[in-house]
Amino acid sequence: MNEMTRIAPRAETTIKDWETDQEVRWCPGCGDYAILKAMQRTMPELGADPANTVFVSGIGCSSRFPYYMETYGFHTIHGRAPAIATGLKLANPELDVWIITGDGDALSIGGNHTMHLLRRNLDCQILLFNNEIYGLTKGQYSPTSREGTRSPSTPYGSVDHPANPCAFALGSGARFVARSIDVHKNLPDQLKAAYAHKGAAFVEIFQNCIVYNKDVFAEFAEKKNAALSQLWLTHGQPMLFGADKDGGGAKGIAVDHATLTLRVVDVADGDWQAAGVIVHDVTNRAVAHMLVEMPFGPFPMALGVIYDDPRPTLEVAVHAQIQAATRGKVPDLQKLVSKGQTWVVEPDGFAH
Repeated sequence: MNEMTRIAPRAETTIKDWETDQEVRWCPGCGDYAILKAMQRTMPELGADPANTVFVSGIGCSSRFPYYMETYGFHTIHGRAPAIATGLKLANPELDVWIITGDGDALSIGGNHTMHLLRRNLDCQILLFNNEIYGLTKGQYSPTSREGTRSPSTPYGSVDHPANPCAFALGSGARFVARSIDVHKNLPDQLKAAYAHKGAAFVEIFQNCIVYNKDVFAEFAEKKNAALSQLWLTHGQPMLFGADKDGGGAKGIAVDHATLTLRVVDVADGDWQAAGVIVHDVTNRAVAHMLVEMPFGPFPMALGVIYDDPRPTLEVAVHAQIQAATRGKVPDLQKLVSKGQTWVVEPDGFAH
């Protein structure tokens, strides 16, 4: 908190304070609209300050996002948003930095940058819009496209095994991993949890590309399929899904101790303890790995905050190091540039 904030407390904002005058230009029906609106509605609830907020994006449909948020923003180059965000946060650790990226931008050309930002644990929020396709460049398959995906670049079907964004994040050392759906009412909850986490917060958002990959997530994203296909995780609560309005037909996630794997169990009469259903613990990294790797179909899709276990951040460590290195020293630029071997250029043009 700076001196001006102490003198004049931050004014509350409304959704209008976060909307720009720019025409929002995505394809009609694109899931990006829902994510944008969720963000604009959530920022006032966070008590965030537009003047202290920066959105950084790379290249892709999602990367138009900074134009539509009334904050500072950088529309950078393909895959390099993490590098720009790192520079911003190190220069001014007080900034609220959000990275907006897509499955291609973050996991293909930007995979290296995303990995290092996560392992370094920069204090920022990374929102990965996953539509399993390259939308901006007209429908080529992406790192997350499923095997068999037909596209202009894979007319006979992709033979690549797709990347799992949340597994990638955990494998890179992320300390916060969450999943959500573009049009789901719970999306603001994941945005709030990511903002509250001190460190790199990674949120995968399933986003419907209406043109090139329409309804690819319908099996679990559509409301009619939600009960049996969505596992919404809440810290301290049993991993239950599938219950009807009367509480019947519930299922849950249990651990098979013989194989150390997860399995789906039926829950009779609401007695989830007897069925062996486990309670979600956001600090359990081993279970988080298993949750993000659950194959959809035999298992529901794990959604919500999957892992949240903070540790010291990069910018705190960097600035602590700078303070330690400069403590008790007087800045002297001339002394610095004169250190070591030097030359004096005389009027005759020769160095002596």
